[in-house]
Amino acid sequence: MANLQGKVALVTGSSKGIGAAIAQRLAADGASVVINYSRSAAPAEALAQRIQSAGGKAVAVQADLSKPDEAAKLVASAIKTFGRLDILVNNAGVYKFLPLAAITVEHINQHFNLNVKALLLATQAAVPHFGPEGGVVINISSGVALTPAPASAVYSGTKAAVDVITRVLAMELGPKKIRVVGVSPGVTVTEGLDAMEEMDEATQKYAISRTPLGRLGKPEDIADAVAFMASPDSRWITGETLQVGGGLKF
Repeated sequence: MANLQGKVALVTGSSKGIGAAIAQRLAADGASVVINYSRSAAPAEALAQRIQSAGGKAVAVQADLSKPDEAAKLVASAIKTFGRLDILVNNAGVYKFLPLAAITVEHINQHFNLNVKALLLATQAAVPHFGPEGGVVINISSGVALTPAPASAVYSGTKAAVDVITRVLAMELGPKKIRVVGVSPGVTVTEGLDAMEEMDEATQKYAISRTPLGRLGKPEDIADAVAFMASPDSRWITGETLQVGGGLKF
């Protein structure tokens, strides 16, 4: 377990799936955690209760990060609750695969507004609240940024943008002792994956066949990598995106 005692972490889109696993792991490592949800309060409140029951500190805060003014509101709520901010995990995102002929302006806007614009605005709002000792911004990317699949032009494009943003902001924020890193999941079993028509049993078996470690990922696999990136053990890493997909290459 990493030592995050006294640290405050804000995890966007963290009421379920990978985000929930990240929030739970950072809390187990000692951080006070702000759990962000967009619409449904119940899963976020239940997660906060589980963390508190285990002896941790957590609060659930509503903010729809697809709306430009919500990021600043979310960060302000984190500061009001815990008085500081040390770790920002930009996890909120949307993914839907469509072939070129089916892509609409709404589809493009939905993905770029949340996956790219919201990430930038949340980081912009958070950075002024990091203390003189610095902090870390962790951007959740995707393996499709490097090995895209058919019909994923929009989603893969947003994640490729996230990887570039990670490198750029690492250069900008390094002088402030703020590290900016990425964690890039492969195919990971979540509620969202289960809802994707494209990820049927045959496709999942194919993904496993292309994965050297022989299985799909679990949210805890990603959370463990995020915990490392958030910890002092990764103090000499910035501008890098860690691939966490069991070696998967399509």
